[in-house]
Amino acid sequence: MVVLTGASSGIGLAMTKALLKNGYSVTGISKTSEIDTIKSENFKLEKLDLSKLDSLPAELHRIISEIDAPIRALVHSAGIGKFGSLEQLSVSDMKLVMETNFLSYAIATKVFLPILKRQNRLADIIFMGSESSISGGRYGSIYCASKFAVRGFAQSLREECAKTSVRVSILNPGAVRTPFFDDLNFEPGSAQDNAINPEDVAEVLLTILEARPGTVIDEVNLSPQTRVWSRKSS
Repeated sequence: MVVLTGASSGIGLAMTKALLKNGYSVTGISKTSEIDTIKSENFKLEKLDLSKLDSLPAELHRIISEIDAPIRALVHSAGIGKFGSLEQLSVSDMKLVMETNFLSYAIATKVFLPILKRQNRLADIIFMGSESSISGGRYGSIYCASKFAVRGFAQSLREECAKTSVRVSILNPGAVRTPFFDDLNFEPGSAQDNAINPEDVAEVLLTILEARPGTVIDEVNLSPQTRVWSRKSS
């Protein structure tokens, strides 16, 4: 069983489809109550707002209690973006980005980690980072901060789990052509090479999961061949 957050769109949806195609069962977590494009007996969708941190541990324990198979992996793919100069961002924007992109990952990992360790069998925790985990960018101060936090958290957790059967990895994609940009005022240029596809990231996920036991793929960076951005007309 793979538990995957952000399962309803973008990279998370592509990962869910790839996992199901390759024989994994998936429990998806999303704010959306249904996914029309997935019809599988091996898929269950749980509706949950990960930014509601106070209730998150109890909700995750409920989800775990309904899983009747060993948990092979926890994949963190949920995320949001708020961009603009720091002065333009509201405090609520800043909180929402940090709560969704980082704190929900940390809390969910805290809930799942003891269970993964007790299973005493190979398990993976995989974090969705970003090229913004590696280098800060203009108008991305809070988004980059959330992704830097994820990367540091993943690296530290990797060391904490080094004597266990739990592997920790982080994926750092650049621009990916997904609905992530729907509510933003910019997007990758229309040429194919200006963005990678979510299916590309899903393929890397499968590579991590299928790596030989005893081998950890600590970090993978993916980026489009060219970097051209388009500003949307207002």
